[in-house]
Amino acid sequence: MHDREPTIRSRELGDGLRKAMEYAGFTATGMARELDWSASRVSRLLSGKRGGSGVDVAAFLAVCGVKGRERARLMALTADHERQGWHQQHGSTLPKQVRTLIDHEKRAIAISEYQGTLVPGLLQTGDYARAVISRNVNVPDEEVEDRVEARLARHSLISRDLPPKFAFFLHEFVLRTPVGGSMVMSDQLHSLIRMSVRPYLTLRVVPAAIGAHAGMSGQFMLLDVLDFKPIVYLESETSSLFLETPIEIDAYRNVLAAMETTALDEGQSRDLIADVATELYADRGDDDDRA
Repeated sequence: MHDREPTIRSRELGDGLRKAMEYAGFTATGMARELDWSASRVSRLLSGKRGGSGVDVAAFLAVCGVKGRERARLMALTADHERQGWHQQHGSTLPKQVRTLIDHEKRAIAISEYQGTLVPGLLQTGDYARAVISRNVNVPDEEVEDRVEARLARHSLISRDLPPKFAFFLHEFVLRTPVGGSMVMSDQLHSLIRMSVRPYLTLRVVPAAIGAHAGMSGQFMLLDVLDFKPIVYLESETSSLFLETPIEIDAYRNVLAAMETTALDEGQSRDLIADVATELYADRGDDDDRA
């Protein structure tokens, strides 16, 4: 019988169990011995190819000495709760809702994203991110800097030795919304221009003049992940949704294909970004906006 393809939940569970095992000083062989399991059973659980039952995971965690919140998190990922596509409820706290996203970004070989209101998080400058996060009414003041740092830490993905292939589509309104004021926006738009010349990164603008377009249903990120099936990531104020069924992935690939035909090309996009920077944000001293 062939191993089933890992789901997002089983892959995250396997990663968590592997970290717990290594932290406790065990090898896979040692865990198999402690649990009286076969080595292949442990291997399938750690790889995500075998969704762990609640009983199996509880036994594994007991041997590793995992308790408290981490135990509760991993138990919630067991096969007893498995389903295709799933929500992470996170209320107003950070990093739990992005943990799965960050793990998959690190493994991605290609990342495509559409944003209609904000600069994509992977491309935001620190001041732009701070202006956005500080105006979120559900983020306590004392958490703002931690969230900014967490967002900026994701940028290492772009500058690593073997980065994924990126395709960013953003609506022209993103360029014209004065987040943080003239100085912040000027720096942000010039940063976009500098990023756009990287050979593995495509940045294209959907012009306002075209009116209705394929991305009007909302922002999304599609990740093609090494040794794993593609996922689509959607985020709202209080939850994150991961989609993984073929019909869902195909639907978002169709949106991206449509944007390929309607967005400005890379050169035109750079020109528009530069024009907007000059037209709207040339006066860098005007930084009174608190958006």
